[in-house]
Amino acid sequence: MNSPLVATLLAALPQFASGTWLTVQLVALSLLLGLVVAVGVAVMRLSHLAPLSWVARGYIYVFRSTPLLVQIFLIYYGLGQFEAVRQSVLWPILREPYWCAIIAFTLNTGAYTAEIMRGGIEAVPHGQVEAAKACGMNGALLFRRIVLPQAFRLALPAYGNEIILMLQGSALASIITLMELTGVAKAFAARTFQPIEVFCLAGVIYLGMSFLITRGVQLTERKLNPARR
Repeated sequence: MNSPLVATLLAALPQFASGTWLTVQLVALSLLLGLVVAVGVAVMRLSHLAPLSWVARGYIYVFRSTPLLVQIFLIYYGLGQFEAVRQSVLWPILREPYWCAIIAFTLNTGAYTAEIMRGGIEAVPHGQVEAAKACGMNGALLFRRIVLPQAFRLALPAYGNEIILMLQGSALASIITLMELTGVAKAFAARTFQPIEVFCLAGVIYLGMSFLITRGVQLTERKLNPARR
């Protein structure tokens, strides 16, 4: 790498920093909203009420069986074709690529996380649930204090993988004009005609973020599991 290119890449660092920050925003907000959606869908999936269970199954099946890119296109380009959508109060949100990406990422990760949470909920020892009922806990209190904390702890390793996959999937936001990390790299490579160096820099940043996520998940696992301390 010659010195002019080094100087060019150093000059582009503020743009890469801005793109990285946008990537972090997209991933963090989508994961947070997706986790809320996932818990509700997982409870519906395990419900004894057939309509609720089948709605959850259908949602999970659709969003796990179609590419994330197609989902982004349908939300960003597809919804705007309906006059009712353009005239609704939701249009100021749905016409913005940022919020369309958030919606697509949230629905996608919510479907995958719902199955992860379902596995965690089903893995909670039945004896602990019965013991909690014997202590007078029922319904929402039992789920909030006994089932959900243990389910999250059991599901955490698989959820760590979902976080990294969501980080990688966030690169698709550049398709709808968002200048996140990959979008910045594409634009900069087009200007400098140095795609290898530019995308290697972007790859290093992605590796760094993945390392931080992995270490964060490992530390959280150790904190939540006394046997691993």
